[in-house]
Amino acid sequence: MRKRVSIFALCLFFLVSGAAWGQDARVTDVIITNTRDDLILYFMVQGCFTKDLQQAILNGVPTTFTFLASLDQVRNFWKDRNLASLEIRHTVKYNNLKNEFVITRSEHSDKPVIVNTLSEAKRIMAEVENLSVAELKSLERNCRYQVRIKAELSKITLPFYLHYVFRFFLFLWDFETDWYTTDFIY
Repeated sequence: MRKRVSIFALCLFFLVSGAAWGQDARVTDVIITNTRDDLILYFMVQGCFTKDLQQAILNGVPTTFTFLASLDQVRNFWKDRNLASLEIRHTVKYNNLKNEFVITRSEHSDKPVIVNTLSEAKRIMAEVENLSVAELKSLERNCRYQVRIKAELSKITLPFYLHYVFRFFLFLWDFETDWYTTDFIY
C-alpha cells in the first residue's frame, strides 16, 4: 500500500510540475504587407522566455530560435500550391566579460546586433521584421493565399559529458508554438 501511495505521489508531482513548466508561447502581431516588389511579413513570439531559459542565456548558453513561414496559394478542389517556405534563425550569446548580448539573425545575413540588456535581447530575438516572403510577380491577382508561421526553440546542445548529466532538465527549455495561419486575397 505504501509503495502505491509513493508511486501515485511521484506521478502526481510530475504531472503538476509538467503543467507548471508548460509554455504558452504563441505567434502574435502578424502583419502582411507589401513593397513595390515583395510580399513582406512582420510578427512576434510572446511567452517564449521562461526563467530557466533566461538563466541559461545569462550563463552563456547560446540559444537559437527557429522561425518557419510558408506561403500557399489556396485552390478549390486542388491541393494548395506552395509558393515559399522559409526557415530563419535568431541566435543569442551572452558575453560575461563584456556584459553584452550578441544576436545574429539569418534574415539579416547573420550581421550581429549587440545590446547590453536582457530585455532588449529578448525583444530582438522574439520579433521578425521586414521578412521578404515572395515576389509580388509570383502572385496572381484576386486569388486567395495563406501564410503559416511557427516558432520553436532549437534544442540546446551541451558538451558531451554535460548532456547526460542534465538531459532531464533540457526539455524545460524547449518550446514550439502552434501554427499561426492567416488568409488574404491579393
